[in-house]
Amino acid sequence: MIIEYLTVKGFRRLESVDRLELRPLTVVLGPNGSGKTSLLDVVRFLARSAAGASKDTLNEFGGLSSVLTRGRASSLHLGVSTPARPDLHGAECTPLDYTLGIETQGQGYRLSEETLSQQLNPDKPAPFKHIDVHAPRVRYSEPGTEGFVEPSWDYDAFETALSQAPKMYRQCETFRQRLASLATYSARDLQLGPRSPARAPQPMRPANLPGSAGEDLVSCLYYLRETNRDRFEMVEDALSAAFPSFERLDFPPVAAGTISVTWKDREFTESMFAHELSDGTLRFLWLVTLLSCPALTAITLLDEPEVSLHPGMLRVLSDLLRESATHSQLIVATHSESFVRFLRPEEILALDIEDGHAVARWGDTFDLEPWLQDYTLDQLWRMNRFGANP
Repeated sequence: MIIEYLTVKGFRRLESVDRLELRPLTVVLGPNGSGKTSLLDVVRFLARSAAGASKDTLNEFGGLSSVLTRGRASSLHLGVSTPARPDLHGAECTPLDYTLGIETQGQGYRLSEETLSQQLNPDKPAPFKHIDVHAPRVRYSEPGTEGFVEPSWDYDAFETALSQAPKMYRQCETFRQRLASLATYSARDLQLGPRSPARAPQPMRPANLPGSAGEDLVSCLYYLRETNRDRFEMVEDALSAAFPSFERLDFPPVAAGTISVTWKDREFTESMFAHELSDGTLRFLWLVTLLSCPALTAITLLDEPEVSLHPGMLRVLSDLLRESATHSQLIVATHSESFVRFLRPEEILALDIEDGHAVARWGDTFDLEPWLQDYTLDQLWRMNRFGANP
């Protein structure tokens, strides 16, 4: 897990969210306009800013003024706290706290403050600062000393100090790499038209992930079978659980260096090619492949994975999400009652609107155990027993 607590002030509906706990599997529920997409966008922005793409991401959002809480905020404040974890030598490494402040400046913006700090000495109340920015001053803690140095290189004031920290600053670089390791997937972005890449033959090449549009689905499945048989068997086991008549996947060559994928069903004598599979079947195959890949990024954002899936597949999907959350922090947005049925209260982050801004509460804080003896979780959601009223 990369992010244990998230602080957001002034981002759309997320006007004031202070140290919101995020878990290895966080499934965000809420009505339209409650802040589900905003929560994913905040995490995505933090990751991309760590990779040096603050400018590009804000431009995609329409500029800083477009994301500030309308009429209530003139600046944006974001914060991340990591969990304590062992270092390379097995000793416990204290949590890192990262803060980023952005404010409007004319028609643009400026990064007004940024810190990366860590409580290294319990006898000192003030944490140690690896990065200390109060615009226009930028300082990095010099390794091996208690002093600070200012950038002597071509420093971009519109990108974060974290993204520009020299690689020899080990704590900064390790945190930057982990925070920047993020990928976003939306089931609606998966292309399933007759000529879509997911239905066509693909090159026989190494592919660690199936691609957000399915452009590497066949290549990834084949590479998984050849390099990680256990993971490939996970894919076939999940398909068998969702489709009882499923038998196996095969990869017949189509041309030199090109393969296709076929689906063998016990009810038919001949296998089906990808272009013959239904949209729901192919979408499920893509999801199963994605969640079975050991190369998932440190943080994975998944928007509406339940789109066009039969309710019977959602139990398998929930089990896959739990397994994947052991090696990638998953943040999932949904508003599907059928999907909620197969979740657990401790996996659900419920968003509601109060006084015009979003309020977040975890499902296991609502004392649902007595109710779960007589009702399923989706029924309790419809009854509004834990907020996020559908």
